[in-house]
Amino acid sequence: MSTTRRQFLRQAGLAPLAFSGWRNIRGVLRPVPANFGGPIFTTVTPEQSKITWIHDNAMSPMHYLPESMCSGCAFLDFDQDGWMDIFLVNTGDCDFFHPKHPPHNALYKNNRDGTFSDVTAKAGLLGGITFGEGACVGDYDGDGYPDIYVTGYGHNILYHNNGDGTFTDVTEKAGLADPNWSTSAAWFDYDNDGKLDLFVCSFVEYSLKQNIFCGDNKLGKHYYCIPRIFKPRPSRLFRNNGDGTFTEVGHLTAIGRNPGKSHGVVATDINNDGLLDLFVSNDTAANFLFLNKGRGQFDEIGFMAGVAYSAEGVPRSGMGLDSADYDQDGFMDLYVANIDHERFSLYHNNHDETFTDMAASSGIGQATYLKSGWGMRFFDYDNDGELDIIQADGHPDDMVASYDTDVYWHEKPLLFRGNGRGKFDNVSPIAGPAFQTRWGSRGLATGDFDNDGGVDVLISNNGQRPLLLHNEVGRHHHWLGVLLIGKKCNRDAVGAKIVWAFDQRVRSRTKVGGGSYLSSHDPRFVLGIGQAERIDWLEVHWPLPSGKVERFTKLPLNRYITIVEGEGIQPYPYKSR
Repeated sequence: MSTTRRQFLRQAGLAPLAFSGWRNIRGVLRPVPANFGGPIFTTVTPEQSKITWIHDNAMSPMHYLPESMCSGCAFLDFDQDGWMDIFLVNTGDCDFFHPKHPPHNALYKNNRDGTFSDVTAKAGLLGGITFGEGACVGDYDGDGYPDIYVTGYGHNILYHNNGDGTFTDVTEKAGLADPNWSTSAAWFDYDNDGKLDLFVCSFVEYSLKQNIFCGDNKLGKHYYCIPRIFKPRPSRLFRNNGDGTFTEVGHLTAIGRNPGKSHGVVATDINNDGLLDLFVSNDTAANFLFLNKGRGQFDEIGFMAGVAYSAEGVPRSGMGLDSADYDQDGFMDLYVANIDHERFSLYHNNHDETFTDMAASSGIGQATYLKSGWGMRFFDYDNDGELDIIQADGHPDDMVASYDTDVYWHEKPLLFRGNGRGKFDNVSPIAGPAFQTRWGSRGLATGDFDNDGGVDVLISNNGQRPLLLHNEVGRHHHWLGVLLIGKKCNRDAVGAKIVWAFDQRVRSRTKVGGGSYLSSHDPRFVLGIGQAERIDWLEVHWPLPSGKVERFTKLPLNRYITIVEGEGIQPYPYKSR
């Protein structure tokens, strides 16, 4: 083994073991160890997973802008059997695209053996009636089954999970069609009434009639237009009425008074006041930070907070984003991916509702300077207790090589290993074959599809097959998987914080709403403890209206558990009573 590879292995925190297959032991796919020699992530091929779906981006010589923006993906346990299933969003009929045979979405059921079965038609999720963009998963009616909100160009769709393997389109009844062009969305409880509300990102004003020619008149070539030339639109905030319907209330707040060109949103509490705030990324326009003031009101403080513009005072092309306390100082930080030559932003929380961009000093800035980022996620890939970052990339312009030889249309993903103190090492060179291949990536979701404790990754690629990446290293450290079920607070426990102690260290994770780009993650926490032999204690800080703090000791390791608000530790998978 070369010296360089040994250095990378140390940076990546790899143990001297590798994965050589699955073994189903008591309902959990346990790894079969072998001598280490493999990458951090291996690509699960369509032949192995049986996921044969391919995204249709409706790409045409006219270069209509929505073609370049989609699509999203999700991990979800739609049948509540304890195993993560997969949902993939496709395009469909719209004013510029009328296919004879509309592309369809895909719902793949987890067979618990590393393979998946296509159950889309049976579930009623084929779609094709709107130009799909993203998937936002949440149990909005608290019946114990996750529902799916599909955003798109044209109109959006709310699919209610019937609990029997099927879904029903309830968009009209719910009042959530939201016509025109929506991108990412987030389920969260902004008013702390115990019900999930919905924030929906609005992109630019766009239609076939409003389409603007961008290209070369002499050659007669069309290019994808830069969003800067289109008018912005206000995003939407829908209040959950508790009866299956929603009321748009964003127009009564700063959300409605600040039109943008929004790609991503994450609901997070930046000032620890128990109210979830909204960080919204905008393309060629200032980012928004909507501070939740309570009583249904938000203030837009992006400029004052230092997250609206670059250090030079220029708006950037904000796309995917996330929020986490990456340095464990007790305050939630922000991350946003931008387009090439703009550098991504890692905003450190200064504890006073302002942020400082630490991209340059953290190691993120240089590695991302020529990248265009979309889906991303803070997560702990090696279960050492510290947060890492994975980033899906791809330039939106298929002709970028004609004017910039340093930038590619399809790009390689990035993987950064965090040290818990604000530094991130780029370990992409040893992350796996998928990280050495260029993709037109957009959405990204994380989730443990084989329940082995290593958090896996799903990436949706524009006009290509999706990538399913299996984590080969997470299971070599000890871990505990936790599914939180709210009773008084929202059932998905969005806004909850878990704090756990091990090996004289204390770590925390907060469940945010939304994040990434057009995608939804596995709802469970995976808490890594490295080589420690036990978790000393674990606390759950439930969100309002509960606000209760519960502490647990004598916890198991290397398995999943359920913690129900007010009812303690329950078996996994959890069946609602």
